[in-house]
Amino acid sequence: MSPEQNIKQAIGQGQFTQAIIMADDALAQLHSSSEQVPILYIKAVALRLSGNIKEAIALNERILSMYEKHARAHQELAYLHKQLGNELASAEAFYHATQINPALLSSWKGLLAHYQQTKNVEAAEIARSQISYLETLPKAIMYARDLMHDGELHKADQLCRQYLQQQKHDPEAMLLLAEIGIALKVYGDAEFLLESCLALHPNHSAAGIEYLKLLTTMGRFQSAKDCADKLLISQPEHPVIIGAKASALLGLGETQEAINLYNALLKSTPKQASLHLLLGHAYKAAGEFTQAITAYQNAYACKADFGDAYWSLANTKTYKFNEAELNSMSQLVESEIALDDKTHLCFALGKALEDKKSYKKSFDYYALGNDLRQQRTQYDPTVFEQQVDNHKRVFTASLFERLAGKGDSSPDPIFIVGLPRAGSTLLEQILASHSKVDGTMELHNILGLAARLKGQSNQYPEMLNELKPDYLARFGKQYIDDTRVYRNNAPFFIDKMPNNFLHIGLIKLILPNAKIIDARREPMACCFSGFKQLFAEGQEFSYGLENIGRYYNAYMDMMSHWNSVLPGFVLHVQHEDVINDLEGQVRRILDFCGLTFEQTCVDFHKTKRIIKTPSSEQVRQPIFKDSMQQHKNFEAQLEPLKRILKTSSH
Repeated sequence: MSPEQNIKQAIGQGQFTQAIIMADDALAQLHSSSEQVPILYIKAVALRLSGNIKEAIALNERILSMYEKHARAHQELAYLHKQLGNELASAEAFYHATQINPALLSSWKGLLAHYQQTKNVEAAEIARSQISYLETLPKAIMYARDLMHDGELHKADQLCRQYLQQQKHDPEAMLLLAEIGIALKVYGDAEFLLESCLALHPNHSAAGIEYLKLLTTMGRFQSAKDCADKLLISQPEHPVIIGAKASALLGLGETQEAINLYNALLKSTPKQASLHLLLGHAYKAAGEFTQAITAYQNAYACKADFGDAYWSLANTKTYKFNEAELNSMSQLVESEIALDDKTHLCFALGKALEDKKSYKKSFDYYALGNDLRQQRTQYDPTVFEQQVDNHKRVFTASLFERLAGKGDSSPDPIFIVGLPRAGSTLLEQILASHSKVDGTMELHNILGLAARLKGQSNQYPEMLNELKPDYLARFGKQYIDDTRVYRNNAPFFIDKMPNNFLHIGLIKLILPNAKIIDARREPMACCFSGFKQLFAEGQEFSYGLENIGRYYNAYMDMMSHWNSVLPGFVLHVQHEDVINDLEGQVRRILDFCGLTFEQTCVDFHKTKRIIKTPSSEQVRQPIFKDSMQQHKNFEAQLEPLKRILKTSSH
């Protein structure tokens, strides 16, 4: 048995002191926090059961400082506070646990008792409803749902599939398997599951809402709007469905109708900070910045510590905070608020103080924001470096020679890869301004295929050596078919998922006639721009100078390998060259893609389309050079990054 299993066995036998000693012995052998947290949690349980309440509280708080999303640590704190008679603190901890892991039945029961005691009828009904739902779930599905919320996605997936072999059309199992697929970004599989579930169980509300959310995530905005309208027939006042319809309308460019829906929702719940935030995003998409700013300010007026509202103001790139706002933000960062709110506030303060040329203080806040986000993500740079080494070992020139021409021959996709903040959105806007090219979004299809191939065996890319060649054409055709919904009628389209640079070998095998453009930027400028950007999701490597520097080096190593084994397959475009010679680089890019020159590509800023990246406002303007030297203001603070970057590779 593993040390973790041995400690659990000791606890099960009532040997709490022995379990604590065994936990300490195990911890002495572990160095990374990701390895330590599970053992620390078991030790915290043993401490509680042994009656050492204060030490157990301190240990759970330590766990949460390392990983705020540890639902069971919150639940443990709730038990401990309850033993001490701190009813309010106990209820708050139970609440945090249920927000992170809605499958924690014990936490819901603890909340229900508190709501009944305080005569909070509405909240008690919500808790009672969730308890009823969880208790009616088959035990296997409840356990699988618990695993999913704890991040054990592959274990949950396996358990769910085993259950479905016995109960082929169980709606809860189908819904859960789809949710796991969404978490793994295997969106095509999740879509099929939800469509099948709704075909068999058309009145399953939760599956309908999950399907609606997935369609929006995938950028299938017309389908999402149609789905919302269908769901609203039976649930006309459902706020989640109305909000999802507004999001779909925004994606379709029907910004005023989306704004109207958000405003209608705010009439019934005027103090809901998240709605004001979404309204602000809608106004921003419509180019109505005055109204967007007012909406963001209303959001933090409803919830004073709403970090995302302050960050959204900063992320307009033009908003200037007043002294009162700066003081309030600084005080909030020093107070006890949620980790996410504090993280957003740090990035907002970093941007605000950079604008005021207070560079040292600005960097301090950027650094703190990065540290806080790293606490949540627990990113380990060695994992990605190992992936790069694996890809270099597997994707050899002989592999490509052996499997040449086995994929789908479609020339439609143009992939833009690289690091975020390296100029990929600008290249996308240039190409999407061509009459024969559709712009889409950051598509997850290649990442989803890689996740499927990796599966539970963790053998991608090694398994490609054993794969039957005819699968390559199937995968390529599936990619073309699955991405058609994002396109209009142009013969070519763009897939701007930057992380696809790791999977260029897979793309070559399944789509040998695709075009790939690598958006490259001066390393210090690129890394610093990523370091000070708080991304909505993903890009975990960007939080920390060492992390982002090591990732950049690994990226350069990977691209050098692709150039060696696939000469001429990738076009490298330097961001600074585009800025200094726009027309020359536009002609070079179009020539590589086999496209004739069109002046609209040079006048890219006049093209009207929805853009949902941090660079959205910049690419609606002519070329500007302001950001090229911003990192120079932070020379002293960026010395560690300079040391990490391999200057010989650039």
